Amino acid sequence: MPVKTICWANNSIKIIDQRKLPGELKYIYCRDLKTIWDAIKTLAVRGAPALGVAAAFGVLLGVSKSKERNTSKFIKEIESVCDYIGTSRPTAVNLFNALNDIRKLVRENKDKSVIELKKLIRKCAFQIYEHDRKVCREMGKFGAKFIDNKKNYMTVCNAGSLATVDFGTALGVFYTAQKNKREFKVYSCETRPLLQGARLTAWELKKSKIDVTLICDNMAASLMRKIKISGIFTGADRIASNGDTANKIGTYNLAVLAKHHKIPFYVVAPFSTFDLNIDNGKQIPIEERKSDEITQIKGINIAPKGIKVYNPAFDVTDHNLITAIITERGVISPVNKQNIKKIFSCYA
Repeated sequence: MPVKTICWANNSIKIIDQRKLPGELKYIYCRDLKTIWDAIKTLAVRGAPALGVAAAFGVLLGVSKSKERNTSKFIKEIESVCDYIGTSRPTAVNLFNALNDIRKLVRENKDKSVIELKKLIRKCAFQIYEHDRKVCREMGKFGAKFIDNKKNYMTVCNAGSLATVDFGTALGVFYTAQKNKREFKVYSCETRPLLQGARLTAWELKKSKIDVTLICDNMAASLMRKIKISGIFTGADRIASNGDTANKIGTYNLAVLAKHHKIPFYVVAPFSTFDLNIDNGKQIPIEERKSDEITQIKGINIAPKGIKVYNPAFDVTDHNLITAIITERGVISPVNKQNIKKIFSCYA
């Protein structure tokens, strides 16, 4: 069974502190806005779907203790809370979608009392949570069709139960295939600089008794040449309307290598990760993070002091490098604006 990454417990947000894994399974109880903001910013909680849930629970946390009785002033409080949470991380669109869902809900019910609005926000937050659980299972069903017995697969970063509230996106495909009695091997790229593949994915898959082998990022091409890799599965943090996909830095490398080695490259992501308001990947905001994530490991310097550092958290994979996008409503292939628009219109 997948680990429970995030949940609402005793009027607080309970999350696994992913900064401590794999050495220690520790939980954080966020009882105020600053704590959940810091948890998002510092990657104690991460993964696009989980960030959407964290944002929704964050709003619930931020307004649940409000003493305001005037509806218009309370709505301003909600807007302020949403604005604050939105400053935590810029790339994962699920976070902003959750905040916008709550904003829209409140604006459509501005005639309600403060007590009624609090109830509506709570209901909305739990609906976002439950929706993520359901779509994880659906994506897993569609994706497991691409997993064959006794074959080798590859993934990058962590797109499993630690990145969602259930099975995960890319790793959800492996978990579902495992439930279907398939036997296969997974090669997990370490995913520098924060090693989500080594620390999180390897931990998850090993815990679930899936045959996993850890490799350094720069070993991927050599491995593709040496053995037959039957598919690469990744998650996504934001997908443009044409299918260009932002995911953890290093994903684009794998897509280019996959193209050369004729390996199918799959992105697994729910509808909530699509941003149909942007035309292509050039419009996706890319978060740049602190230099010490590259220059240090656990506080120990591994680079010259004062060295200049370029540290984008994500890169963008062109849609024409993606074999298919696996969603909770079906598989998009070939990946282009027309096919994305088509699947969305079917479920509008």
